Amino acid sequence: MGIDAYRWQMTQPGATFERVSFRADPAVGEVVVAIAGCGVCHTDLGYYYDGVRTNSALPLALGHEISGRVVATGSGAEDWLGKAVIVPAVLPCGECDLCKRGLQPICRAQKMPGNDIQGGFASHIVVPARGLCEVEERRLAGIGLNLAQVSIVADALTTPYQAVRRAGVAPGDLAIVIGVGGVGGYCVQVARAFGARVVAIDVDDEKLAAIAAHGASLTLNARNHDGKAIKAAVSNFAKQSGLRNTEWQIFECSGSAAGQLSAFGLLVHGATLSVVGFTMDRVEVRLSNLMAFDARAMGNWGCPPEYYPAALGLVLDGKVQLAPFVEERPLDDINQVFPAVHHRQIKRRVVLTPT
Repeated sequence: MGIDAYRWQMTQPGATFERVSFRADPAVGEVVVAIAGCGVCHTDLGYYYDGVRTNSALPLALGHEISGRVVATGSGAEDWLGKAVIVPAVLPCGECDLCKRGLQPICRAQKMPGNDIQGGFASHIVVPARGLCEVEERRLAGIGLNLAQVSIVADALTTPYQAVRRAGVAPGDLAIVIGVGGVGGYCVQVARAFGARVVAIDVDDEKLAAIAAHGASLTLNARNHDGKAIKAAVSNFAKQSGLRNTEWQIFECSGSAAGQLSAFGLLVHGATLSVVGFTMDRVEVRLSNLMAFDARAMGNWGCPPEYYPAALGLVLDGKVQLAPFVEERPLDDINQVFPAVHHRQIKRRVVLTPT
């Protein structure tokens, strides 16, 4: 028994999204989620504007930051019926050798909504029940949030959470976040929640001012400083704050070539460089710096579903703020919202909500 539903599909990059009807019918182990909200991510813009290819052929509904309520289930998933959930942005299979060895982010059978399967710019979505993150709506209401707003936990929060966790950020560390809109803003908050002192770097004074009130101890506008000046300012901050001038934790979240070059230029002895943002642009760096500084660099692809409850817990405990950085818009306005986000006319993370 399926459910009448609709989705907004991308037919080709840059073309007008088209609304189409479909039947949401769960198979064994699957659920149908009535979507409360779906965030618009930088990755979605990459598919739509930059020619980044989706794994599934077009037409395809984009969107991978999804929250909602389970309204139908297939066999074996009945316990999820009626529950409020966040759908992980990357759904590993849970059965392969990689998953069993704790390497879910590189599972070769993983499914990403809006990339491998139909995404969340829709009224409903059919997804595997495995890995869903249950949401206690009573606790959400207690801190002034609704179910649509926590959709961005699925990527904008859990991806930097995974990066901070993997990097081993601990009290007394110096964390540097480059690019503090969207994912980067949450990276600042998560690193602070893990006990680090955080330096935020961006090219937008408005974004820097916003994050200064939510975890950044020092903000620097990269338009006003060259690479050497930025590194000197961070070093001086570390000295004045009683922090180490080695082992800096560097998080590149801008998804830009300039940001990646800045991040690499901040390497110090024992540093960890975590690449969180994505760009199609190429950069030229001297990899021998990693050897000379005995530093490490790693990429970050999503977050294993097992860590979603802990990331959501930072929100429920008031350690990470969502509301100041989220803006809800009707899903049916998708063709106006995408260019507005692309041209940075909207500063906050947009969550599209079905009517």
